[in-house]
Amino acid sequence: MPELPEVEVTRRALAQELTGDRIEGVIIRSPKLRLPIPAELPGLLTGEILRGVGRRGKYLLLACDHGHLIIHLGMTGHLRVLPTRIEAGKHDHLDLLFSGRRALRFNDPRKFGMVAWTSGDPLRHPLLAEIGPEPLEQGFDREYLFGVSRSRSVAIKQLIMNSSIVAGVGNIYANEALFRSGIRPSRPANALSLVECEALAATIREVLAESIEQGSTIMNFRVAEEPLRYHPLNFRVYGRGGKPCYGCGGMLEELRLGNRSTVFCPGCQR
Repeated sequence: MPELPEVEVTRRALAQELTGDRIEGVIIRSPKLRLPIPAELPGLLTGEILRGVGRRGKYLLLACDHGHLIIHLGMTGHLRVLPTRIEAGKHDHLDLLFSGRRALRFNDPRKFGMVAWTSGDPLRHPLLAEIGPEPLEQGFDREYLFGVSRSRSVAIKQLIMNSSIVAGVGNIYANEALFRSGIRPSRPANALSLVECEALAATIREVLAESIEQGSTIMNFRVAEEPLRYHPLNFRVYGRGGKPCYGCGGMLEELRLGNRSTVFCPGCQR
């Protein structure tokens, strides 16, 4: 599933490729993903200039003169810029047609993504209004994490995956950040000390920034045939249950928290 780093890499690539270009048409092939695609998009977007591409959590915000297109990639979605001559496939649900015979194409095999439109402040849209602070921006630090965890006995991994607490930290990067900070994922959030909250906030920023940096070097939105590679980071724990820990050499254990796969080292994480 695309997580914050993959969405941020997508944002950067789209901003570089399409900012300032005119939308010449819209093709809706599937009326409904997780939610219905607004049927009025062709009328709303045709003739608009793409003024910029933003991100809030895992949502992309395509800014036009009269509003914002809000896109969530869901579990399996991705966006590509490609020539309009390339025929759409089974899972290609939406095209924004740009000048130069290019299309921004939304592909989503499982159809868990979503597309919405707002003419108002996108940050006040119901999809975005309750999202917590961005982990790579000011406001997410040890004091914040310590404060929001004091009244919560939920497992710390579930807390940092709660988008109302912090934006965009998904399952994969939660595993990695907890390993690097030496904190066991199942520990009650309110049991963490201020020092541990400082370490966790720092490692969350660290793993996200590293993945964004690596992903930015491999993503090419101009080549339709190139397979997308999500999560370029070399993971230390995620997906490695039952394998040796890179730190102590002991066996990594796997459990489920909040119905999500969770891998940790019982020796390195307390």
